[in-house]
Amino acid sequence: MERTTEGERPAREDAHVRAITRARAASRQLTGTGGGSLGHSGAGGAEGAAGTADASGAAGGAGGAGGAGGASGASGGSAPRGPGGVGGFTPADEERRRGVRRMKTIATGALLLMATVFALTKWAEHAGAGPWTGYVAAAAEAGMVGALADWFAVTALFRHPMGLPIPHTAIIPTKKDQLGQSLGDFVGENFLSAGVVRDRLRAVGISSRLGAWLAQPDHADRVTAELSTALRGALTVLRDSDVQAVVSEAITRRATAKEVAPGLGTLLEKIVTDGGHRRVVDLVCTRAAEWLREHGDSVMGAVAGGAPGWTPKFVDRKVGERVYRELLRFVTEMRDMPDHPARGAVDRFLTDFAADLQSDPDTRARVERLKNETLARDEVQDLIASVWGAVRDMLVAAAEDERSELRIRARAALLSLGGRLAADGRLRSKVDGWIEGAAVYLVTTYREEITSLISETVAGWDAGHTSKKIEAHIGRDLQFIRINGTVVGSLAGLAIYTVARLFGV
Repeated sequence: MERTTEGERPAREDAHVRAITRARAASRQLTGTGGGSLGHSGAGGAEGAAGTADASGAAGGAGGAGGAGGASGASGGSAPRGPGGVGGFTPADEERRRGVRRMKTIATGALLLMATVFALTKWAEHAGAGPWTGYVAAAAEAGMVGALADWFAVTALFRHPMGLPIPHTAIIPTKKDQLGQSLGDFVGENFLSAGVVRDRLRAVGISSRLGAWLAQPDHADRVTAELSTALRGALTVLRDSDVQAVVSEAITRRATAKEVAPGLGTLLEKIVTDGGHRRVVDLVCTRAAEWLREHGDSVMGAVAGGAPGWTPKFVDRKVGERVYRELLRFVTEMRDMPDHPARGAVDRFLTDFAADLQSDPDTRARVERLKNETLARDEVQDLIASVWGAVRDMLVAAAEDERSELRIRARAALLSLGGRLAADGRLRSKVDGWIEGAAVYLVTTYREEITSLISETVAGWDAGHTSKKIEAHIGRDLQFIRINGTVVGSLAGLAIYTVARLFGV
């Protein structure tokens, strides 16, 4: 026999522990789905298999043995939750089943009582107890017939009576799929038709109720808070890189596809016509005059520095001073004289440039090239992409701040909408029409999907488990039918026997 080394023993012990842990976890899962105490037998089998695996060194066999043991344990319990099937029995379902069993005991006891009374009255009749025994025997006999008939009818809904494959019995298990299809058709015809949906929505008066509800400040505050939370959640879920790429692509594509020169020309022409550019000219002249006064030495130095080297310095200085004075005079006159010739030249230039932007092909082509080159620059693309970040931060901050302009305006809009809906009948009619149209569209478009969901769901249920589930919900009332059948049958039998005796039959 091969000796186990000291290094191998801890590894095998760890494998043994892991196998037992997996087996116990599988046992708990089976127990939770309805395997009951038998799930523990599966766990025991798994632990034994794990021990065997430890002895043989095949730890993988423990998982398989545990699964087999758990499966055999689960087979003795109640029906587990199957794929697409009805859920397992809840504590409420178990309480209903106990109620059904109690009612079955009472109904069966009524049948046995009728049988006992019938036997005793027949014995008393043969013993010469008197004519009253015939009445009691007739009532008891008819009660037994009624009880047996209703027992058969109730039992035939869920299973074959006494296990006999009698035709048209075990209706729910055998006709489950047809019942599901019929239920889907019933829902589609009676609940998902356009007329039913429209009439129901019109009777509810959604817009009127919504208006009255929104008109209350507390409700408007609540809706505003919920919308703010939803907005923050949506902005949090969205990935910045994806949104930035979409925004950048949308802006770039739209700017590239649309020629901007004609629009700029029209805008510039309107500005020149209205005299809006004069304020810009005034500002430029004022700033230029102020700059010249503050930097006169710089201007004169620049002129003198650009003179030829052979000219005398005093001549360069005189020329610089003359140039500076002429520049200052020109700018000052242009600032102070609205009808200065230079202003007229600016007006004519801007007017001609506006016309060229609208009609000159060369000018328009140059503007388009400049636009495309500008959009292609990385700095511009980064600027466009950063727009989303700025907008998102602004929206998140506004949504979180209860005193932000966004939330204040949203609350005011909701209150205004509620008041208008409550007071304006035409608006209510319009909103109701929109809601009805949307609901009818959804119903008529997806009716088959909704009804098929019902039928396919029912078709996926386990027949036996479904029958037990339904019986747990309605079985108690069905047992009352058996009791009523016993009582009504006995009364009918007594009445028939009495009538027959009165007429001498």
